[in-house]
Amino acid sequence: MEIAELYKCFMECGKVTTDSRNCPEGSMFIALKGETFNGNAFAAQALKQGCRYAVIDESEYAGEGTILVDNCLQALQQLANYHRRQLKTPVIGITGTNGKTTTKELISTVLSRKFNTLYTEGNFNNHIGVPLTLLRLTKEHEMAVVEMGANHPGEIKTLVHIAEPDYGIITNVGKAHLQGFGSFEGVIRTKGELYDFLRAKGGATIFIQNENPYLNGIAEGLTCVRYGQTAGLYVSGELISCSPFLSFRWTAEGVSHEVNTHLIGSYNLDNMLAAAAIGRYFGVSDDDISSALASYLPHNNRSQLKETADNKLIVDAYNANPTSMMAALKNFRQVEAPHKMVILGDMKELGEASREEHQKVVDYLKECGFDRVVLVGPEFAAATHSYQTFQHVDEVLADIWMHKPQGYYILIKGSNSMKLSQLPECL
Repeated sequence: MEIAELYKCFMECGKVTTDSRNCPEGSMFIALKGETFNGNAFAAQALKQGCRYAVIDESEYAGEGTILVDNCLQALQQLANYHRRQLKTPVIGITGTNGKTTTKELISTVLSRKFNTLYTEGNFNNHIGVPLTLLRLTKEHEMAVVEMGANHPGEIKTLVHIAEPDYGIITNVGKAHLQGFGSFEGVIRTKGELYDFLRAKGGATIFIQNENPYLNGIAEGLTCVRYGQTAGLYVSGELISCSPFLSFRWTAEGVSHEVNTHLIGSYNLDNMLAAAAIGRYFGVSDDDISSALASYLPHNNRSQLKETADNKLIVDAYNANPTSMMAALKNFRQVEAPHKMVILGDMKELGEASREEHQKVVDYLKECGFDRVVLVGPEFAAATHSYQTFQHVDEVLADIWMHKPQGYYILIKGSNSMKLSQLPECL
């Protein structure tokens, strides 16, 4: 089936699902394959549960209501790109090593003050999530903010050719997914694929953190709207306090605004300034920008402050890499509290650099002088004999129930697979 024909079927449905357990009435089911499942086998079930069509790529599952294509994943991606081209909604593409999800949400919160804005939900930022996001676009949407993630070279290139962004922002580049990228330079090249697409498009605008040498090094030939902590930029900012919530001042055209946020961490200052710069570029009023940033509430275990009957917790357990781990520790070191404790989980996908990067964290911990340090995972355990270590989160939970900390300010940070998000409930 040609993509134009498939698109007509999609327009009859208006919604796409890839999950046979979630089939809105009249939607289109696309049968994707994974390591442990074959979506084709669930096509009949999806049709019974309310889907109008089921897109399959194995003829043995054909029947009434099915649409046979060569490859369902490619069909999903081509359909999303075709839909994006029909609507011509301005798209801002966002990627980066750290902060892209928070920045995406801040940008969307600001733009929503003026525009009907579609944005990536959760972490739907891969080769499946990006097309699903684009297929949620309607004629009513005036802006779209599409997050793009990657852990291997070439992945951003694939995603930008699906989303075809008109504007771009790379939040930063750092040491993450080194096992997949091969090196830090590989990270820079892959994130830079967003810039490459926009440069080839001609006349495209990017929003760039002014003080980042790596981003400036790959931004040649692009129109740059600059934000950062240097005076005189399109949007300039400075930290007021971070004890524990971030308060900052942003300035544009000589006019300053103070904002008290609900985000933990001085490292979120650049994320706030990015949202302010993009909002201002698209004509959101300064007052609306400040109000939107002040009202944003973090979730999904990202820079959240949780107060329990026994302790105060900074929960940043959704992800971790050497760059974000050191930023979190440096911020926590500055927090004023009588008793401080950290619970850190292994940083994943670092390949040959893993032992060295975990050792750097341990060495820095020795400088910090925290009252108590708990390290979780085999990489941290191999890096130190000075601190209490556990192999798995279950062991930490058992220890906490026996020796429950009380009266501590506690930072919890680790890769999502370490499951440290289980800890707040018992602390």
